[in-house]
Amino acid sequence: MMTLEKFLEEWHDGNDRIQVHTSGSTGTPKLMWVEKSRMVASARMTCDFLGLHPGDTALLCMPLDYIAGKMMVVRSLHRQLQLTAIEPSGHPLAHTDIPFTFAAMVPLQVWNSLQMDEEREKLRQIRHLIIGGGAIDDSLAEELKDFPNAVWSTYGMTETLSHIALRRLNGPERSDWYTPFEGVDVSLSADGCLVVDAPAVCPERLVTNDLGVISSIPTPAGQRPCFRIIGRRDNVICTGGVKIQIEEVERKLRSHLSIPFMISRRKDEKFGEIVVMLTESPDIKKCKTLCESLLQKYERPRLYITVDKLPLTETGKPARAAAEALIASKDV
Repeated sequence: MMTLEKFLEEWHDGNDRIQVHTSGSTGTPKLMWVEKSRMVASARMTCDFLGLHPGDTALLCMPLDYIAGKMMVVRSLHRQLQLTAIEPSGHPLAHTDIPFTFAAMVPLQVWNSLQMDEEREKLRQIRHLIIGGGAIDDSLAEELKDFPNAVWSTYGMTETLSHIALRRLNGPERSDWYTPFEGVDVSLSADGCLVVDAPAVCPERLVTNDLGVISSIPTPAGQRPCFRIIGRRDNVICTGGVKIQIEEVERKLRSHLSIPFMISRRKDEKFGEIVVMLTESPDIKKCKTLCESLLQKYERPRLYITVDKLPLTETGKPARAAAEALIASKDV
């Protein structure tokens, strides 16, 4: 795991680029060389959007091997924030009493912190908490909606040098719609995928695999586009001619099934593909009963597989390709 000292050494080594890893959520992680000047531009957009000022306190609690961790350092350098770096863990607030202005966490870190009264109170005191790296389910969003300070869901990827849009999860500005930063334009491709045009951070227009919907919001400068994400194009299961969005099925189940699970697929001679549930629960009967009560008939898994641990990436996202390979290897 990269240390803060090592990252700072690379940041100040005189080269104009730095190496980052993609998360590997849909396949094998890749190495990328990105321009430091574009990372600074990304840092400026986030700091400006959130109104961060020199001297504000920031928390680094994610690995520096990935863009999310690196960008927390770059934001601190760019805006002269007082950065506290701690060892990445599931309970990032357990051993610090600093009142942070700004922190970034993955959903699991937030969920864990909510389970402990002392950590929950520290979480509530963060002035700007941004959450990324995975889906924020309805139950987690419900826990956060009444927080006194701003809580944000991020949209972005390694190719955009972290996030290019935020949406509020709490307060009167709570919304399902992401607001892009200044200098970021969004549109939809012919097949309904989000297209990101952010020249300051990404040299080319980026056609994502995220199926989206675009609307507009009023601002002092006029109408601005905002967007909502339905799911990934490559997470569509075509079973018997019906298309099913994996994320939508998971969303329907998540607040009712506390044990970790994942919806995936398997090739099938009759239906083309079938819906499969991977779960860490040994009680398959309970999972099946829930699916039958909550899902449309065509959405229900035709196969349930219990595993010791779900396949996840190093950043905690579902490893979709690994899940499909695991399912294909099962003699069922």
